[in-house]
Amino acid sequence: MKHLELHIIQSVPVACLNRDDLNSPKTAVFGGVQRARVSSQSWKRAIRELAKEIAPEHFKGERTRLMYEPLLAELVAVGLPENEASDGAKKIIEALVKIDTKSKDVVKSTTLYFMSPLELKNLAAAYAETRDAKKAMKSIDAKALKDAADISIFGRMVANDHSLTVEAASMFSHALSTHKVDNEIDFFSAVDDLQMKGESGAGMTSTLEFNSATYYRFAALNLDMLADVDHLGSLSSVERRNVVSAFIEATIKAIPGARKNTMNGNTLPNYVFGVVREKGHPIQLVNAFETPLRSSQGYALKSIDLLKTEYEKLKETWGIEAVFEQAIPQVGINTFIEGMTAHVF
Repeated sequence: MKHLELHIIQSVPVACLNRDDLNSPKTAVFGGVQRARVSSQSWKRAIRELAKEIAPEHFKGERTRLMYEPLLAELVAVGLPENEASDGAKKIIEALVKIDTKSKDVVKSTTLYFMSPLELKNLAAAYAETRDAKKAMKSIDAKALKDAADISIFGRMVANDHSLTVEAASMFSHALSTHKVDNEIDFFSAVDDLQMKGESGAGMTSTLEFNSATYYRFAALNLDMLADVDHLGSLSSVERRNVVSAFIEATIKAIPGARKNTMNGNTLPNYVFGVVREKGHPIQLVNAFETPLRSSQGYALKSIDLLKTEYEKLKETWGIEAVFEQAIPQVGINTFIEGMTAHVF
């Protein structure tokens, strides 16, 4: 498997990047101690959103339960009267992912569907010709994903029709702190601006949980899969390089937006190590931190040193070979991305 790997060390101050059902920052036990954790799903969404800004011509996928309105618009655009278009849109959604019968105000599907704009156009044109939702679904193939590289990269599962399922070409780990982390509690109060004279005290008091951590993040991209006929094989090699370039930049720069206005955790990585390998499978370097760091002088530099040591140890022990190895900040991000994408296809 030809693939690329990104190994990232990133320090984030007071923040709650990813919360659980109790609004507490997510955690995990690794190496016998509690670590700060950000789920891969949380960071992947941030990456998808940033990739849309970087390369909007390639990242047009939308994950939604509200595909009725855009599908209706496409059916009307190909000439169906609105009542027939509405009926057709509902039939297609029912065939794809089932309509949520509990939703009374708007037409929704029961599950999220990761859709491509070109898919909707193809569905509309095929339905207008056949008036058959299941036959229209056969118009969906990998070529319809050429404007939505995010579906090929992040994958799609369709329970009703497995032929529409797209295996993700990317692989992500949950981000873990390189050291022990205990969540902390922020007590806050808010003043009532229209409080009557003579009264004192806060208009509201509450608490929020937060933490701060130096994270190890890992992402990989299966380049062979990305270029096959079920993914982005219909794109030119130049277009695929542009997709990979946007993926690399977004993965490096994106950060989950939770509590971005009250606990802005936007930072850039301290260190990014990029690898391209012609064979084998992606390998995390998280075991560099299985023994948690202990320090009163910061964690980032020590984490970087341990990451480098772990990689060299794995190379020597297991004979890992790479065609590209480079790190930020030894080079700038533009040079890093250019160097990495030069080896991908």
